[in-house]
Amino acid sequence: MSKVLIIGAGGVGGVVAHKCAQHPEVFAEICLASRNEAKCQAIAQQLPRAIQTAQVDADDVEALVALIESFQPDVLIHVALPYQDLTIMEACLRTGTPYLDTANYEHPDEAKFEYKEQWAFQDRYAKANLMATLGCGFDPGMTNIYCAWGQKNLFDEIHFVDILDANGGDHGYPFATNFNPEINIREITANGRYWEKGEWIETPPLAEKRVFDFDGIGPKDLYLLYHEELESLSQNIKGLERIRFWMTFSEKYITHLKVLENVGMTAIEPIEFEGKQIIPLQFLKAILPDPASLGPRTKGKTNIGVILDGVKDGKRRKVYIYNICDHEACFREVQSQAISYTTGVPAVTGAMLMLQGIWSGAGVFNVEQLDPDPFMERIGEMGLPWQMVELDPNQDPLA
Repeated sequence: MSKVLIIGAGGVGGVVAHKCAQHPEVFAEICLASRNEAKCQAIAQQLPRAIQTAQVDADDVEALVALIESFQPDVLIHVALPYQDLTIMEACLRTGTPYLDTANYEHPDEAKFEYKEQWAFQDRYAKANLMATLGCGFDPGMTNIYCAWGQKNLFDEIHFVDILDANGGDHGYPFATNFNPEINIREITANGRYWEKGEWIETPPLAEKRVFDFDGIGPKDLYLLYHEELESLSQNIKGLERIRFWMTFSEKYITHLKVLENVGMTAIEPIEFEGKQIIPLQFLKAILPDPASLGPRTKGKTNIGVILDGVKDGKRRKVYIYNICDHEACFREVQSQAISYTTGVPAVTGAMLMLQGIWSGAGVFNVEQLDPDPFMERIGEMGLPWQMVELDPNQDPLA
């Protein structure tokens, strides 16, 4: 019977609030906070039991500390913007509050995603005997745990990892993003990057393409991107030789994105407009559909998983571990589409394991450093059942 403070009232924050409310045996009291308390109150109206709401500026450490000290949570789930990871981690450290997030720190002024500044909290969290769990969404999060579970239970060594993220949903708009447009577009328009034999190899944005036949969705074009879990998994998976991340995009999406990029609408450098400084990408975010509004419009499924290729007892083995999630089923349950659902459900599951002492430790942990077995045992009943298929180790499904 614990208290949870949720920071962030976007699509993922709504899912987290719903899922916490479904488990009063773990989350006895819930407080949902964001810069806009009206958004928190709108989510609270949807829930089967009463929760508290609050207004807080997550860029303000002192304001965060005041809220934490007032509510006194047993765990904080951060699902606001990744720009705010450091301020929220600092506030948790000052108040002795266990911390969990779903995305690594992103620099507000440049398209740079890295764990370095969060990992720098390691000594201070360890000294305070406090736990911070990083990247407990789906990717990162479930994909990391699939790798850790495979490492523990299926392989002696994993040599190659390919992470595959497919969204087969259709929201009916000519162009929209399924999560924060600013974050989404910055990730996609950055150079691709993958890790191989101890080195990072860069590729031009969306230059590498493959086709994969996804269960429940069908064949889709996959593009090579850099994604944050590569940074931690490349350090934590034993025997790893290469790890890559692939995401699906339709031709229509790519065409819209290229046009926007060509006319400067994806730029993050300020420009002057009518005597004011504006950032084009932030302006674009303001006119695109709010991802939280896509739930009732989106039909179809997602399929996200990992292909693990390695050795067991001297023999080569290759497996595909994945989850299929239905957009419409998610909306019926929690008033959200599957992209937010697949991020929010792992966050709640991880917080439960922390509160129950199953995941424990002093310091800063990426999820693959924690025991994957109890997570894999629970995540299906939480709403994200997984499947595993043995693949022919002599064939490349991404060829």
